[in-house]
Amino acid sequence: MPSLTKEVMKRLDRGATIGIIGGGQLGQMMALSARYMGFHTVVLDPTPGCPAAGACNQQVIADYDDKEAIRSIAQMSDILTYEFENVDADALDSVRDIVRIPQGTDLLRVTQNRVAEKTFINNHGIETARWQEVSSFAQLEKAVEVIGLPAVLKTAEGGYDGHGQKVLRTADDVQSVHEQWGENFEQSVLEGFVNFEYEASILVSGNGSEYVTFPVVKNNHVNNILHTTVAPAYGSYPSALDEQVNKQAHELARTLAAGFELAGTLAIELFVCADGRVIVNELAPRPHNSGHYTIEACDFDQFDMHVLGIAGWSLPQPKLLSPAVMINVLGQHVEPVFKASALHPNWHVHDYGKAQSKHNRKMGHITVLGDDTQELLTEFKNSGCWE
Repeated sequence: MPSLTKEVMKRLDRGATIGIIGGGQLGQMMALSARYMGFHTVVLDPTPGCPAAGACNQQVIADYDDKEAIRSIAQMSDILTYEFENVDADALDSVRDIVRIPQGTDLLRVTQNRVAEKTFINNHGIETARWQEVSSFAQLEKAVEVIGLPAVLKTAEGGYDGHGQKVLRTADDVQSVHEQWGENFEQSVLEGFVNFEYEASILVSGNGSEYVTFPVVKNNHVNNILHTTVAPAYGSYPSALDEQVNKQAHELARTLAAGFELAGTLAIELFVCADGRVIVNELAPRPHNSGHYTIEACDFDQFDMHVLGIAGWSLPQPKLLSPAVMINVLGQHVEPVFKASALHPNWHVHDYGKAQSKHNRKMGHITVLGDDTQELLTEFKNSGCWE
């Protein structure tokens, strides 16, 4: 049975208008896929000329919590979607009388809150790191006794790329929380450390009733920001353990998608352990940075599948056409990377067109295709652009 905050899917006709909340690079790439399929798009974003603006038919310039602006874009659209999870779910619910929201708002609310997210994942029989909800120093002390150290304290809402997180390794680190956050603080979770072999992710896309998955990929983070993605994670000659990991990841992805009655693309960040266990770290209710390789490496990319899914169309099973490596271009990399790209014709360079370059801000990405992904990683390293 569909939830109260999820509509029964209806097929969207070509020529219809898709409203996108958020005009960053994900909104830009959604809009490009939608345009190729014959849809019109309008974006809501507070920054004039945001990356998605050039790919959309129109932009509504307003803050994301501006309810009048959300009603305005709803009136211009046949369906609404979003490119990031920090959207006001109540504001979206307030316009459901005039526009369809195929993803619903249950998905949004679950992924906006770590307590709700981990509860949802565990309730579907899927493993996460050990965790406890805390909102006071007294609760934190009790949680440390249960979880142990080291552990990570994370705010339940609003964190990304390492923001809103505090690593606790010693009793002094725990005491520092009291000094910095006080006796009572906002809802948070304490997570135990996971002794993982590598970080991975998988994308799953749905149209509300059928679900398809992309390959499992291996991710490397630097300073809590995704640095490289290697597709597929297990290389050309997977071992029995790799196959076990692969099977688990695809099964849990479909389980979570069915639990949400997913429309669009969902990204699932994973920890892969030495014994082959796959542990879910986080969910993202949208296309994801680790899925950018799909633009060149797959027959249908993550944005194509997102648009097809929210449009209620039948979904093809995406195929990996070539192994690939994707590397992020942050603000400090822009000048050397774009200069070097002229000497590397095999680099697929994506410049997001952001007006201002900032340290650690995602400004673009590069994807390279090839059979030997280790060789591709070495090529990136030897370019000297990411030192």
